[in-house]
Amino acid sequence: MDGVRTEASCSRAGLWRDHTGPLRGVRVVDVTSVIAGPFATNLLADFGAEVIKVEQPGAGDAARNMGPFAHGEAARFPSLNRNKKSITLNLGHPRGAALLRRLCADADLLVENYRPGVMERFGLGPEDLRAVNPRLIFVRISGYGQTGPYRDKAGFGTPATAFAGLTYLLGHPDRAPDNVPISLADLLAGLYGALAALMALYWRDTGGAQGQVADVSLYESVFRLLDALVAEHSVTGRVRERTGDLSGGASPAGTYLTGDGRWVVLVCSTDRTFNRLAEAMGRADLISDPRYSTNARRVEHREAVDALVGAWLKERTLEESLRVLDAAGCPMSPVNSIADIFADPHYRARGDIVEVDHPRLGRVAMPGLVPQLSRTPGRVVHAGPDAGTHNDAVLGGLLGLSADEIAALRQEGVL
Repeated sequence: MDGVRTEASCSRAGLWRDHTGPLRGVRVVDVTSVIAGPFATNLLADFGAEVIKVEQPGAGDAARNMGPFAHGEAARFPSLNRNKKSITLNLGHPRGAALLRRLCADADLLVENYRPGVMERFGLGPEDLRAVNPRLIFVRISGYGQTGPYRDKAGFGTPATAFAGLTYLLGHPDRAPDNVPISLADLLAGLYGALAALMALYWRDTGGAQGQVADVSLYESVFRLLDALVAEHSVTGRVRERTGDLSGGASPAGTYLTGDGRWVVLVCSTDRTFNRLAEAMGRADLISDPRYSTNARRVEHREAVDALVGAWLKERTLEESLRVLDAAGCPMSPVNSIADIFADPHYRARGDIVEVDHPRLGRVAMPGLVPQLSRTPGRVVHAGPDAGTHNDAVLGGLLGLSADEIAALRQEGVL
């Protein structure tokens, strides 16, 4: 694998000098929009992959017009598409499709999140592109997957989360289910898309030789995390309902209020951690009390346990509670707002928030790199570019088109 990547990176160094990291030399053609697909390629770009983002001429990626907004600008776009180059191509135009095929001829990965069948209609499906590059890996992200009776349904993260069974669990039993307040399904699908890309690359470059197709869906990315519910229902027939809090598998476990009005989450999933908590509270007697001596018994008496823990925390400030429970090894954390996170010294020490220049927003903060690698760390080089910023560099420098040819493509509406 190393030999293949090194040879590739040498020929590409002219365009990609700013890229470092373990994926240096891996070329990704990014035909994605909105969140799930861009997040998958964002993760690859963070660690050195050469990501060429392909956007429709004119409007560009739909995420450029999605909130939250800052001064009329899509605030999340610079982070979600950082470290990428952007070109514009009308894939519905024969010349646009032909140029994409040329880009894929020397690429390792193509990532797309159109509805199933759209790339085939452009003449850019897996078989079409394998004809020009048998080693190309094709990562497809959609709402409900490339097969099955729902493959053609519109795929957005919030409905997919409901379909996956998570929304059913969120909220209080006497109210409508709550929706997850972040794009969870999209981000999870992006994670699985990046994982699929790396697995396929590893297999190809360690003997498989050929590319393959990875099929990632939004709903399955959420459903995969509900393994405890699947096992429980298959064995007991139980249907987990909304409780307004955690699942009820451990006690104490939940959200409590400190004396200075700060919310905290405390969980003792094992008897050992509960014993430490009881001693820290000055209530070692609870350890031998038959009502609280095991987790199973504490779950039976959960209301009583919550009352004891809640009363102890209500008599103390957040700072005092953390000092005592951290020293005892009891897992408790404040419920942080984003302002709390910006002010927190641990986030600062870990470099969890980075700032990047943006031509209109100035310095833009965004999440740092995950994971942190000791020998080949990733890097945030630049914010997400404007649509078509790198048309000349990619089409001219990479594909060898002349200035006149590029101008003609613009005139025809291909770029």
